[in-house]
Formats: sequence, structure tokens, C-alpha cells
Amino acid sequence: MTDKPRSVLFGFHALNTRLKIAPASVELILFDASRRDARMKGLLARAAEAGIKVAETETLQLDRLARTDRHQGVVAKVEALKQQHSLDDLLDEVQARGEAPLLLVLDGVTDPHNLGACLRVADGAGAHAVIAPRDHAVGLNATVAKVASGAAESVPYLMVTNLARTLGELKERDIVCVGTSDQAESSLYAAPLAGPGAGIAWVLGAEGHGLRQLTAKTCDRLVSIPMRGAVESLNVSVAAGICLYESLRQRG
Repeated sequence: MTDKPRSVLFGFHALNTRLKIAPASVELILFDASRRDARMKGLLARAAEAGIKVAETETLQLDRLARTDRHQGVVAKVEALKQQHSLDDLLDEVQARGEAPLLLVLDGVTDPHNLGACLRVADGAGAHAVIAPRDHAVGLNATVAKVASGAAESVPYLMVTNLARTLGELKERDIVCVGTSDQAESSLYAAPLAGPGAGIAWVLGAEGHGLRQLTAKTCDRLVSIPMRGAVESLNVSVAAGICLYESLRQRG
């Protein structure tokens, strides 16, 4: 029998969310012995309620486990959560509830800080999932979870083998695939987007590179985000927030 895959989480948001949704997956919480503030006491109290082992340690040990000094004084050894849904199962559930799917598709986003920020904004906008290709994306790791502030636990992150084929499958479900491109003639705010009852998948490329050619061709339409200042592009997480919240605005 093989051991379950394990990983680490660090930071208060990530750990509090894991304690809320899957406390049994937390094996051990290590915390900075010098930190005794209310935030730490609250986290340790929740861990005690869940019967989770905690242990004091030194900052250098936390640095080594987290591979960063930005852990806020708390690191946990956890079991990696299984992916709960296939994309088809997730969309079946969403559409069975009578909801219009709202998806974020990331093409070529390989920086864990960008992915974490995208997951956080996707959670805030109520997106049903974030989708990325296996060969052109970063996977979930401790840095992603820290930046996502809990959203890595709450928003399904689905990695697919063939992104263009997946977009085609979304279109078969009447989900409109809208990509962003600096070269697009239609502005985000002027283009006819999916109406209040229609599903939409926003397709964004990495900052500086944009969408790959095949991905762009597979989208139903391309739109641009108006840029009025000196910079030529936005960080992908900022662009994702603009697009997802425009969908919320249009849906009322």
C-alpha cells in the first residue's frame, strides 16, 4: 500500500481554509514559538478542536519547510487533496443547478504567484473553476496556496491534456469562449458577450506572451482591455479580475 501524497501549506489564510474544508488532511502544524498573538492563538484553537497535533519550532525550521520566509510563522504538513471533479462532472453539476458556468482558462501561466492571485480573484467572482493545460502551466504548490489566501482550496483547478480540445467541448455546452488580446478590435466593454443566462469561459494568456495561436483561434471571439496609460499590458490576475467582474456586472 502506497502512502498518500503529502505537501506543505503555510500562511494563515491557506491553513484556516484547509481546517474549514478538510481538517482530517492536516497532519501536523508547526508554529513559531515566539509568536503568541491573537491570530496565532485562534488558529491553534481551531487545530485543537479538530484534534490536530501542533508543535513549536524555530523560524529557521519554518523557512526550510516552506522554502520561503513569508510563512507568517505557521507551516503545516498536509495530505494533498484529491481533485474532486472532472471538468465534465463539474459542469454537469453546475448546469443541473440551473447556473450559468463562469470559468477562467489560463494559457501559459507558469508563475505560482500569478496563479495564486488568479485563483483568489476567481473565488471572489464566484467562478466555478480555473482551467489550464498540463504542459504549459504551474501546478498547485505551497506558494500558490499562500498567495491564493485559501482560494486554492475552494476553487477547482483543473489541468487538461489538450486546451484547444477542451475549449471545443465547452462550446458544445453553449459556453462562450472569449479570449483577451491586445490586437483585438473589440473592447471588452463594447463587444457582445454572453448574456445573463449564458455560460462564459474567459481565456487569458500569460503577461508578455498572450494566448498561443491555436488557443486564440479556438475562441469564439477576442476582446481587448482598454489601456489608457503608458504600460502596454496588465498582470494576468488583474486582467482576470476585470473580465470576471464584467461578467458579474452584465449578469446583474
